[in-house]
Amino acid sequence: MRIAAVFAVLYLFLVSIGMIGSAFKGLGRGFAESLFQSQASPFIGLFIGVLATGLIQSSSTTTSLVVGMVAAGTFGSDPELAVAAAVPYIMGANIGTSITNTIVSLGHIVNREEFKRAFSASVVHDFFNILAVIIIFPLELIFGIISKFSIALSSLLVGTGGGTFTSPIKLITKPTVKWIEHLFQQQSIVEANALMLIAALAFLFFSLRNLTKLIKSLVMFRLQAFFDTHIFRTTLRAMFFGVIITILVQSSSITTSLVIPLAGAGILNLRQIFPYTLGANIGTTVTSLLASMVSGTIAPLAVALGHLSFNLLGIGLLWPIKRVREIPIHLAEWFSNLATKNKIYPLLYLLIVFFLIPLSLISMVR
Repeated sequence: MRIAAVFAVLYLFLVSIGMIGSAFKGLGRGFAESLFQSQASPFIGLFIGVLATGLIQSSSTTTSLVVGMVAAGTFGSDPELAVAAAVPYIMGANIGTSITNTIVSLGHIVNREEFKRAFSASVVHDFFNILAVIIIFPLELIFGIISKFSIALSSLLVGTGGGTFTSPIKLITKPTVKWIEHLFQQQSIVEANALMLIAALAFLFFSLRNLTKLIKSLVMFRLQAFFDTHIFRTTLRAMFFGVIITILVQSSSITTSLVIPLAGAGILNLRQIFPYTLGANIGTTVTSLLASMVSGTIAPLAVALGHLSFNLLGIGLLWPIKRVREIPIHLAEWFSNLATKNKIYPLLYLLIVFFLIPLSLISMVR
């Protein structure tokens, strides 16, 4: 019965994540798409990527919108200029996509120690992505290292064929999410999505609270030994599993959110989760990359390659140097200590970093 309960609560957890994404898309997708209608400077494009992805809870959707803009000639007919203009949006999307697992960590907020572990495991992803942007964004502006490399590589790969994956997670959760959406359709669009978001957060808190208890009581020591000896035994293995699982479920948000309850339960630690989240960064680019290879044109494929190149370059620059790769870990530990002292800090962090700062900068320029 406990095993059945684990699967039931895990399913509710995955449904709640799907509901959160659907509610955010319903509330903010129209506004997010309007942000892409006019060209912006690279700096503002970066924050449009952050805000749009925060609103629609999907870096894949943001990337698809940018690919569509490039294919439609929104950034001009010159492929090199178009891709150079699109890359900052992709970098911003990489930061924005980490909002989901940070929201998931709030499900542990009632338990001080669980929340400390879960929150640090979620924001380490944020800090790495932010640090990667701080380093690579100026290099892209000055030298065009991402856009020029992506253009060159796409010219070799264009028209070579592609494909798509169907996420098994989405297959089993989407019908339930759609059914719940239908229940709220009697209200106005805004009210329906707002109510669904509230319901999703209630499901999230309930599922996380019970999932953590069940895992602890049922399989904690066996599960910890399994992760230590198999999936998270080495850095490369953890990163590899992050890539593969993200390709299979087609969502880095789901991949990273899945390990947050394990961090909260004390089964996984921050240093084990860190390389796994970097693998998720790579895995989330593969689906759009395969799909864009059938486009027959260079620029859309180059945008998808730019997303992949950015993540690979970020890992290549930051991971080999121990002092540098420790920065996101130390920042995550420091911030989680701060967050446990005052629970308002995580909420302010989400609002300010993912919404207020990007929205303020975009509004000032527009």
